[in-house]
Amino acid sequence: MANIRFEFDSLTLEAELLDTPTARAIAAVLPVSAVVLTWGEEVYFDVPVEVPRERDARAVITPGEIAYWPEGPAIAIGFGRTPVSQGNETRLASPVNVFAKALSDVKVLKAVRAGSKVTVSPVE
Repeated sequence: MANIRFEFDSLTLEAELLDTPTARAIAAVLPVSAVVLTWGEEVYFDVPVEVPRERDARAVITPGEIAYWPEGPAIAIGFGRTPVSQGNETRLASPVNVFAKALSDVKVLKAVRAGSKVTVSPVE
């Protein structure tokens, strides 16, 4: 599938969309802009998409996996520990649909602050 770009105030992150219903639903509404929230080493933000939890949804992700949180609805990018992590895992609040994979190190998101703006757009 295509690539998408996350443009935060101070940095840009590109990701490759996976071939999933969630990825197709998100791609269909791009571009979108939102205000970023943080939760431990996770950034997340609202997205105008309503997709049910997919059968392979899970709460523990690998840094670099980009997820859709149905309860938000929001895009969640975990890059380390959150308040509910056990050990060094990246555990999100509840099961998410992984819909993309970052093309570079997501640890750069440590620099993103709550209240900043993000724009998600397709890569042309």
